[in-house]
Amino acid sequence: MSVTLYGIRNCDTMKKARAWLDAHDVAYVFHDYRKDGLDPDRLKAWVKSVGWEALLNRAGTTFRKLPDAAKADLNDRKAMALMEKQPAMIRRPVLETAKGLEIGFRPERYAALFAG
Repeated sequence: MSVTLYGIRNCDTMKKARAWLDAHDVAYVFHDYRKDGLDPDRLKAWVKSVGWEALLNRAGTTFRKLPDAAKADLNDRKAMALMEKQPAMIRRPVLETAKGLEIGFRPERYAALFAG
């Protein structure tokens, strides 16, 4: 199964996800979207698959520092524009597999995804 882990290298949650994948011998490609960028078409596909609400990290520092006007009246178009401009606003990690997307890191969800 092809597995790509998207996020930011130094994020603590990313480190936990990578450690889990490594410990369970799951082969994956790591894509640092701060360093390597993020294809807008991929972001559109993610939003179509899980919704912008699942992807936008409203609790993160990058989002909280935005002016109130930028955070008001969010919709898919506005949220995608924010995430394209500043990928650090995307909830981490995004794990892309043949089975679909997993947003965030929860060990029990990873275990279920890679079981058997």
